[in-house]
Amino acid sequence: MKILFPLFSLAFLLSACAFTPMDEDVGAQKIALVGPEKQALSVTVEIADDAQERSKGLMNRESLAEDHGMLFMFPSAEPLTFWMKDTFIPLDIIFFDGRGSVIGGDSMVPCTEDPCLRYTSSGPAMSALEVNAGFIEKHGIGAGWRIALPVQN
Repeated sequence: MKILFPLFSLAFLLSACAFTPMDEDVGAQKIALVGPEKQALSVTVEIADDAQERSKGLMNRESLAEDHGMLFMFPSAEPLTFWMKDTFIPLDIIFFDGRGSVIGGDSMVPCTEDPCLRYTSSGPAMSALEVNAGFIEKHGIGAGWRIALPVQN
């Protein structure tokens, strides 16, 4: 009997894990944008932190849910340049310095012919957040805003 209880418990735990529904945003994380008056916005993001993910970005997507986006992370601060090749969704981009402070943003339009417009940070940036067009204006994102990333264990 002493052996049956631990085996039953283990079988129950494994079966519970097997039937856990998958989140539709597999790999997505919540971040916060914090304003100068301590207001906070939650954004669900996909992380693009390697060259292949950053290169693909949001290409070929037909839509992006409200308050969702893609966070591009770079290993060092440098001027960042983005374009909208094969991106069908109008987007806003917000650039952050190495301390997580907003250093600028822009509205980007889908590229319909080469060469595509390029959108460059106003200074060295370590990350950029792409969200649906109108996000910056709707929430008043600008100087004094910061990004708060989840703590990694």
